[in-house]
Amino acid sequence: MAKAAHQPFAPAVACAPVTKVEISVSCRQLKDMDFFSKSDPMCVLFMRECDSDNWREVGRTETVENCLNPDFVTKFLVDYYFEERQQLLFKLYDIDSPSVDLQNHDFLGQASCTLGELVAYQGTQVKFQLSGLPGNCGTILLTVEEVLDCKRVIDMQWYAQKLDKKDWFGKSDPFLEFYRISEDNTYTAVFRTEVVKKSLNPTWRPFAIQMRQLSGGDEDRTIRVVCYDWDFDGGVSRSHDLIGEFYTNVRTLAEGPGPANEYEAVGEVIQDYDYDKMFPALGFGARLPPDGTVSHEFFLNGHPTDPYCVGIEGVLEAYRRTLRSVQLYGPTNFAPVINHVAKFARTYRDGTSYFVLLIITDGVISDMPQTLEAIVQASTLPMSIIIVGVGNADFSAMEVLDGDVVRVSSRGRAAERDIVQFVPFRKFLLGGPWQSNQMRLAKEVLAEIPDQVTSYMLKNHVKPGLGSQGGTS
Repeated sequence: MAKAAHQPFAPAVACAPVTKVEISVSCRQLKDMDFFSKSDPMCVLFMRECDSDNWREVGRTETVENCLNPDFVTKFLVDYYFEERQQLLFKLYDIDSPSVDLQNHDFLGQASCTLGELVAYQGTQVKFQLSGLPGNCGTILLTVEEVLDCKRVIDMQWYAQKLDKKDWFGKSDPFLEFYRISEDNTYTAVFRTEVVKKSLNPTWRPFAIQMRQLSGGDEDRTIRVVCYDWDFDGGVSRSHDLIGEFYTNVRTLAEGPGPANEYEAVGEVIQDYDYDKMFPALGFGARLPPDGTVSHEFFLNGHPTDPYCVGIEGVLEAYRRTLRSVQLYGPTNFAPVINHVAKFARTYRDGTSYFVLLIITDGVISDMPQTLEAIVQASTLPMSIIIVGVGNADFSAMEVLDGDVVRVSSRGRAAERDIVQFVPFRKFLLGGPWQSNQMRLAKEVLAEIPDQVTSYMLKNHVKPGLGSQGGTS
């Protein structure tokens, strides 16, 4: 491995400023420190600082209640430097209170190793004996993988129907566990849902998970989904009752069947307002083949001169194909694509066409001054901008671009019109049937377009009936 700054161009992966490895932790046969239940273990990772005896805390896993054989879902992300000896110390604690002070919790054991030792067995589970207390403290199982700094975030909500009844005197208490396959064909836990009490038709809460965590950034990597009936003694003998399991991957999950994903959902909302269903689709924030040139304005279909895709399905197919051939790369710059569409809109100041630029992004904007300037310039043109934020990024800066409260300005000049609408997609995933959520999404995405079109026509004295069909980018 090497630092990412020296990495060659690699299609279908994201580029990070430094190589990272992910450490997964499981334990077996931990000491039982509680009288009336089982230990509630948590793992804490420390790293020894260079040329000193000081240990720096790297992070903590979640606490697994009443369990002597935990598979921790929380992973440790660590920068790996080949040329350095990086000493690691894993400590286990029995958590009995909300206190963050480790001295207030019972120590269960510890194990130390170097990061290089783990990397040598990359993708393979490595076992260490825990020590630090009299007698057998159990074992710790560590798996290290080099991970991509993948920006993609996957939003999911799961439900089940007609589950098997596992309890004698009541319905099952189901929960889901997600595992990804490792190189040695073992499975590493990556996510665990909440328990839904007494239900054979459960609906679990929506959640978002980084694709890096779920599948290491690989769309085709096998994912195991297991449904258990929660039992109180499951932490002792790992005897939560198995209800059922299946195997899948990110590609299969993304393609359905089921409700449209965010790209399909938003595209379907707006496509009916383009008469020929031919959409110019632009990508931004990627290194392109064959030499890894960074671009913030390229045709998503890969054509050198023609950016048009046939229908939303054509846009999605171009997106999926391009995702496998480029390298995702920050920063997230909006100004180039806004200026690209503005260049076309300038030739239609007479109102014979009106352009709507739809930007779907999972990243935080990086070129705010340039984007503000581009919006101010575009506010004089027959165009609107809809920005849809997907995933879990901090989109607070996007609210500045949506000039509902304060008109966007740049270098002392205010925008002539409010032409931006920002919509966070996640607010439409929180409960309720998808059809009603999609109707709410459509309403919010299109809410300001009629007024924006009308304001341009009035300001430029364009009379009704003289324009042709509009366009959508």
